[in-house]
Amino acid sequence: MYITEAHPSDVWQMESNIKDKVVFATPKNEAERAFIAGACVRKLGIKFPAVLDEFGNSTENAYTGWPDRIYLIDQNGHVAYKSKPGPFGFKAQELAAALAKLPRSRSAENVNPIQK
Repeated sequence: MYITEAHPSDVWQMESNIKDKVVFATPKNEAERAFIAGACVRKLGIKFPAVLDEFGNSTENAYTGWPDRIYLIDQNGHVAYKSKPGPFGFKAQELAAALAKLPRSRSAENVNPIQK
């Protein structure tokens, strides 16, 4: 989920953003946020579906997703796994263990959740 821009050029610009050519000012509306989110997804090569938090940041406020986190939501809508803040808090083995604990559906039987 794309939430509030972490390092907008008009607030807290990071050198890595300049180097990676991912430089955006704070969006002023949902259309601008959607544009920036799409650009980041493309630039960062994200290969899984991404969704956009609404402009009031209700999801970020509810789940403390900043700076970035990985959440695994089970079939009942409950949080089955929450990573520590990333990127250094991301532990693929922990996510894999949490995934292994979930009941598998027929459609998921041939899916490998972690690509190495």
